[in-house]
Amino acid sequence: MYRDFGTIFVFIILGIILVYVPLLIQKLVAPSNPTPDKISTYECGEEAEGSAWIRFNIRYYIIALIFLIFDVEVVFLFPWAVIFQDFIKEGNGMLVFVEMAIFLLILITGLAYVWQKSDLDWVKRKIAFASGRYKNQKLEGEN
Repeated sequence: MYRDFGTIFVFIILGIILVYVPLLIQKLVAPSNPTPDKISTYECGEEAEGSAWIRFNIRYYIIALIFLIFDVEVVFLFPWAVIFQDFIKEGNGMLVFVEMAIFLLILITGLAYVWQKSDLDWVKRKIAFASGRYKNQKLEGEN
């Protein structure tokens, strides 16, 4: 019975340590007399230009996420390619090949979807409708 309480006690102590030790380290490392030079944003030895709290265009994040998704997915191809010969020797070569083909088909479908939505372009193109206006423009006289 005491062993169960011991586990809970260890987790409570670990939680307290993970909360208060960083606060203690911050107090020790933080500048004691903050001046504008000490609390300014550091940019690799260069003078900071403006505030660090600026808004970035959402396309930067979308492109970064798309890159990460496809980059991580492509990493799964390397171990498969390395051991594919072993699967052929065992007689499972066709099964493993079909599984990887399905995986690549899903990946290519995702890429086609992103490409069709033009999320890979830095500058989005405006799509003209049959009425002659653009998607986010209003016709004259509309409210």
